[in-house]
Amino acid sequence: MVHYIIDWSLRNRFIVLFLSLGLFIWGVFAVKKNPIDAIPDLSENQVIVFTEWMGRSPQLVEDQLTYPMVTNLQGLPRVKYVRANSMFGMSFIYIIFEDDVDIYWARERVLERLSTLNNTLPQGVTPTLGPDGTGVGHVLWYTLAAPDMDLGEQRAIQDWYVKFALQNVSGVSEIASFGGFQKQYQVTIDPNKLLYYKLSVAQVIQAIRSNNNESGGRKFEMSDIGYIIKTSGYLASMQDIEQLPVGNQQGNPITVSDIGTVQMTGEPRLGIFDQNGEGERVGGIVVMRYGENAAAVTENVKAKMKEVAKGLPKGVTFDIVYDRGELIKESVSSIKHTLIEEMVVVSLIVILFLFHWRSALSIIIQIPVTIAISFILLNAFDISSNIMSLTGIALAIGVIVDNGIIMSENAYKHLAERYHSTHQASTEA
Repeated sequence: MVHYIIDWSLRNRFIVLFLSLGLFIWGVFAVKKNPIDAIPDLSENQVIVFTEWMGRSPQLVEDQLTYPMVTNLQGLPRVKYVRANSMFGMSFIYIIFEDDVDIYWARERVLERLSTLNNTLPQGVTPTLGPDGTGVGHVLWYTLAAPDMDLGEQRAIQDWYVKFALQNVSGVSEIASFGGFQKQYQVTIDPNKLLYYKLSVAQVIQAIRSNNNESGGRKFEMSDIGYIIKTSGYLASMQDIEQLPVGNQQGNPITVSDIGTVQMTGEPRLGIFDQNGEGERVGGIVVMRYGENAAAVTENVKAKMKEVAKGLPKGVTFDIVYDRGELIKESVSSIKHTLIEEMVVVSLIVILFLFHWRSALSIIIQIPVTIAISFILLNAFDISSNIMSLTGIALAIGVIVDNGIIMSENAYKHLAERYHSTHQASTEA
């Protein structure tokens, strides 16, 4: 069979050359299309369900949130196993699907099953799905350099301006904010005054919640002009909260300021983010979606940052802490240098030992053609270009070169023997 292929190739060398050229052109397009990353994605095919129930102990979260959800989610199709973790005020469930399952199909199945759990969970608790990203999807970290701005204002800029702008970049699953203070109004109630006015904490909460709202009325016409009635009741300052009526005593309103104090503060934090020992910083983590090109996503995010920076307050700039794109460039550059060095060394060895430039040329041509064809196979099996796959290609080139040298030397030897026998026969004749 091998002899037949070699014989056919020699008799139809132009067809072989055109096929090789076609495969090389196809491979060049495959190289441009293949997603590039620095590290291989070996994470499991999973969907994360996050549920928050603040103020509850881990045991209570386990009994009323984690256990009923885990038992309900275990019957999903094509699920390998379900993991769970309960902590103070939070529940995490990891549904691991089979490797060949489409991640968005899996997320739909999880959402369908979660919709049947509303009656079994505590009131006000809503499970949410985690981002559609992998465990190695953190492609870029950044912070806001704002030396003259407090951490609360920096976090507000991050949450209400930067985050929304960067989430619109193609391939970005989530912008996870970290650091700083999340501003909130805090009402501190005096229990003695509650007892004096015969009020409860639930009444105070209900009064604040019901008065922080807007509602619409009907439309009416007067003098051929249409008017729309609405009430504006959103709370805008601490004074608005202090003046809210909670109850009355002998016809006199009891306001929030009569039973406690209102102040602007930050949400309780579980940690801080310090950069290079220079103090706290506020920033975000860019999480990439499944199957996206990490190099393209990081470049698009950095381009978007330049646009977003124009709208930042004076003195506020982006400081990129971690950039996967730089690691990708270094990896690809290292492989390129390796390939060039191998081609040069192979050419010198062949010319040195065979003194035949055509043999060297035939071996050198094999290297780019083989690399191009390998990227066609990478795309066919949905494998990204990373350190592992590119290193494998570089190592395989050595085998290809060895085969080329052996075949060239063997052909050179047989041709020399044939030439020698023919020359000897002609001499004897």
